Parts: sequence; C-alpha cells; structure tokens
Amino acid sequence: MRAPLVLALLFCAASCVGNRKLTNPTLALRTPGGQELGVSTDYGVVFLGHTAQSGRVEIETWFGDGPSIEPAIIEPVGAGLYTAETEIRLPHVPLTFDAPRAGTRLLVVGLDPDGPWEEWVEVVEDPRVLGLITTVPDRLRGRPDQIGAGVYVVPDEDDTDFKRLLGLYAGELRLTTRDGERSYMAIVGPTDLWRLVAHRRDLLQRKRWVYREDVL
Repeated sequence: MRAPLVLALLFCAASCVGNRKLTNPTLALRTPGGQELGVSTDYGVVFLGHTAQSGRVEIETWFGDGPSIEPAIIEPVGAGLYTAETEIRLPHVPLTFDAPRAGTRLLVVGLDPDGPWEEWVEVVEDPRVLGLITTVPDRLRGRPDQIGAGVYVVPDEDDTDFKRLLGLYAGELRLTTRDGERSYMAIVGPTDLWRLVAHRRDLLQRKRWVYREDVL
C-alpha cells in the first residue's frame, strides 16, 4: 500500500508545480474608454483607471486552459488607484512596500495580443523627481495600452515565478539632462499601494469565493 501512496503524492506535487507556472496575475481591463492593464494581488485587483474611473469593466485573466472574462464594477482606492472585485478568485501575487535603491533591477510584466511579455529595467534617481522612475524598454514606448503593467521585485532572477508587486507602470517621463532629453518609466509604487491594503481591511470578512467548473 505504501508504494501507490508515494506515487500519488509525487503526482500531486508535480501537478502543483506545473499549475503554478500556468497562471498569470497580469490582467487586461476593458472599459468604454479602451484597454489598460492591471494586476491581481493578494489584496485584490489594482489598476490606474487610465481608461475609466467608474462604471463597469471587463477583466480578462489567464488560467491554465486559457482566458476568462469576468465583469466587475470599478471602485476608487485613492491616489489614482482603482480596484474591482470579481466573483471568482484570480491568480495573484503578494505586494512589497520596500522602496528599491538606484541600480536595482526590476521586472516589468505586460500583456499584449501576442501574450504576456517581460522586460528588465533599472531604478534611476533624479533630484527633480519624488517618485519611482526606471529606464524604459523600447517595448513600452508609445504603448498606452500597456499602462498598468506590473513592476516586480524578483529575489532570484533565475526564477521569475517568485516575485512581489512593487508598483504599476504609469507612463513615460521626459527629462532634460546634460546629455539631452531622456525618457524614463514612471511607476506608481509602494508609497501608494498601501491604500489597496487599507481598502481591503475587511478581507477576512469578505464573502466566500465562487468556484466554477470553467476556471477549475
């Protein structure tokens, strides 16, 4: 009896590892104003309201067997952040609130018609800027549909599955330097994301998640 039990446990463990790589917390949000991106966190969905700040939103999320469209209502969080609660529990990532130093490499994860994409950027500093800025990858230039892409701290760059959300891509920032005009990636970061946690202070009292066959 012991051998079949061991095999069953090994099969379960392999399945869990495989499923971990098949889900993506990056979300495509569609409103009457267009499309933007957001991220599903352990405190709920967060996005920047680039295309709409109220009303209905359709949230596209990816599970192991493909995309699922979930309707929701936009809720303001504060400081330009918004959330929307879905009926089902979405793939999600934890948050981090530790501001990175200049030179730190961060991972940007977006979503376009070709699927998820990833780019590494580097934190930079400028005395004229109070917020968080980084180098900007060519993939993001002139791409308003990628507003809201997640920016992550990755403890181990060899395994990007284990990451924590630091902020959301908010657009390009152009600054004049000694070498001419340069573009940077502006990020709504940890100094604002705490508002999502405060907004979800009733997390433990929330209604139970609905489990549906189409997302199992």
